[in-house]
Amino acid sequence: MMQIAIAGLGRMGLNMARRLLRGGHSVVAYNRSPWKTDQLVSEGAIGAYDMSELVSRLSSPRILWMMLPAGSAIDMYIHQLNESFSEGDIVIDGANTYYKDDIRRAELLSQKGIRFVDAGVSGGIWGLEKGYCLMLGGDQQSCQFLEPVFETLAPEKGYLYCGPSGAGHFVKMIHNGIEYGMMQAYSEGFQLMEASEYKRSLNYADIAGLWNRGSVIRSWLLELAEKAFAEDPRLLRIKGYVDDSGEGRWTVQYAVESGVPAPVIAMSLFNRFSSRETDSFANRVLAALRREFGGHVARAAGGIVKG
Repeated sequence: MMQIAIAGLGRMGLNMARRLLRGGHSVVAYNRSPWKTDQLVSEGAIGAYDMSELVSRLSSPRILWMMLPAGSAIDMYIHQLNESFSEGDIVIDGANTYYKDDIRRAELLSQKGIRFVDAGVSGGIWGLEKGYCLMLGGDQQSCQFLEPVFETLAPEKGYLYCGPSGAGHFVKMIHNGIEYGMMQAYSEGFQLMEASEYKRSLNYADIAGLWNRGSVIRSWLLELAEKAFAEDPRLLRIKGYVDDSGEGRWTVQYAVESGVPAPVIAMSLFNRFSSRETDSFANRVLAALRREFGGHVARAAGGIVKG
C-alpha cells in the first residue's frame, strides 16, 4: 500500500480518493473548499488545508495526484510543486489536459528531478463502483512504481502505459473523440424513431435495454440511455444544450494537423455547437448521456440548470 495525496475533490477526485482509501492506501486530501477535505477526513483520509501542509504530510518520495480543471489551474500547481517538491517525487495529472501541455510541464519538473505522469482517466461518476480506465504517459519506471495505485483505481486490466510524456492524455483525447461520435450515432437513431409513425408505441428504455442484450451496438452508453429514458421517457425535463469540454476540439485539431480524415468526430463536435441554438430530441439524448456518465450539468427545460 502507498501514501498518495489527491488535490481536487470534485466529481472524479473525491471518489478516486475514496476508492484508494477502501483499497488500504493512505490518502492525504486537499481541496480549495475545506468542507470537501473535512468530508474525506471523516472517511479516513489525512486532511491538508493548504499546499504547504500537503507537502509536509507526505513521506518521500512524495506522490501527488492532481484532479483539477485543465489549464491555468494546473500550471499554478506545477509551479508551486516545482518549488516545494524534491528530486524523485512524483506529480500525476489526471485532468482532461491537452497532451502538448504535458510535454512542457514534464520538462519543467525534470530540471529538478521531479517525475511527471500524465493519466487520462475515464469512468465518470461511476468509477467508485466500477473502477477507472487509466491511460498513462510519462516516465515508465514511475508508472511501474505506481502500479499499486493503478491496480486499486482500475478494474482488472484497466490501466495501460501508453508511452512518453503526453501519450496518456493523447490516447484519452482520441478516446473522447470516439465517444463524441458514438453518442452522436445513438442520439440520431433515437431522433429517427421519435420522428417515425411508430413513435407512440416505442418505449426507448426498453429498446436501449434490448440492444444491450446480444446486439452488435451494445455498450455502457446504452445502459445509461436506458436509465435516462426510464426516468424521463421523452426527456421532456432536459434541454438539448450540449457542452463540449475540449477533447473533441483537440481531436479534430489533431486530425487537421496530421491530415487524417475524421469526419464522424468532426461532425459530432459541430453538432454540439448547433445544439446551443436548437432543442432537438437528439440533442436531449446527448445532454442526458453526458449527465448520466459524467455528472455534467444539464439544462432543464424552461432554462433551470440541474445536475
